[in-house]
Amino acid sequence: MKLYDGGRAPNPRRVRVFLAEKGVTVPTEQVDLGSLQHRSAAYSAINPLQRVPALQLDDGTIITESIAICRYFELQSPEPPLFGRGAKEVALVEMWQRRVELHLLSPVSNIFRHLHPAMKAMEVPQVAAWGEANKPRVFEFLALLDGELSRRRYVAGDSFSVADITGMIAVDFMKPSKLALPDEFGNVKRWHAEVSARPSAAA
Repeated sequence: MKLYDGGRAPNPRRVRVFLAEKGVTVPTEQVDLGSLQHRSAAYSAINPLQRVPALQLDDGTIITESIAICRYFELQSPEPPLFGRGAKEVALVEMWQRRVELHLLSPVSNIFRHLHPAMKAMEVPQVAAWGEANKPRVFEFLALLDGELSRRRYVAGDSFSVADITGMIAVDFMKPSKLALPDEFGNVKRWHAEVSARPSAAA
């Protein structure tokens, strides 16, 4: 088994934090995004979409998409459960993981990809107007999330889950995207400080 990692990029980090929470260690191979190694013929043979991470199983099967990789390890190592227990909790974790991914991580990523000068070679074409258009979407969702977190400890309920991992990484990714977390979102700040203090956050 081998995990093709991508350093500081958000999606590879999601998998690393998830594995750290599980206490699972997997051999890794770094894919240098800065030198466009993900576009090489060798890596394209592993993932034709040229994105990281990718998990290669011992039988040669390749699993891509960070949440699909996390689900694989959830079934391999069920404790602690990070996708919920029971039908209701599993559904709520799925709902919030999806919401945070679509309405926070994705817009922040679009801002970074389309506005940051370092992404010019990777995001062709960069569309500055699209980057700018995503900025209000980030803050609209943070306002919603702040209200939700006034009623519970974690994003999807009373237990830490994969939705918190996605959320933490999305908020962290705001900094290189040159977005500040407004002080008015005190519940988001409380939650972010708590999840960032977990040892897995350093993965």
